[in-house]
Amino acid sequence: MSAALKNIQLIQLPRGVIDALAAGNLPAANQEAPLELTEHFSRDRQPLWRMRSAQLRENPGDAVWITRAIFDPEVGRAVGLAGFHGPPDEAGMVEVGYSVDPAYRRQGYARAALEALLAAAAREPSIRTVRATISPDNSVSRRLVEQYGFAANGEQWDDEDGLEIIYEVPAGDS
Repeated sequence: MSAALKNIQLIQLPRGVIDALAAGNLPAANQEAPLELTEHFSRDRQPLWRMRSAQLRENPGDAVWITRAIFDPEVGRAVGLAGFHGPPDEAGMVEVGYSVDPAYRRQGYARAALEALLAAAAREPSIRTVRATISPDNSVSRRLVEQYGFAANGEQWDDEDGLEIIYEVPAGDS
């Protein structure tokens, strides 16, 4: 799908880092993080980290599935975040999420993160469907997922993000 895909790594964040981000404490998060996290990890992201922190309190095993740092070894820094919202549900569905630091947007990082997540989903036999929910106003993300075979499959209301279009693709089909 991509000729010059960015070389990235999705780095799992320790529970203490997620808890510090949930508390709005980026300096404390960076003391425990395996790499330096930028303001993008804290600015307007506290609701995400609160949700993930609570999720890990209830289900510590979800840590291998949820939000990770997108790390570019060539620039030596975190350029965004990406991951699944959790493990596959009873129907075998996982939802992807990603966000790239504004300083690094339009450089292929979202594409590389999405490809990494789709590849991980394809390797996991319990995953049958990959979902992405995207604001109708976010034409860039909508176009990106459509390039990977995602098809609109309804709408939902998210208390944090408002109206979202639900896109899905069978795992391994992208």
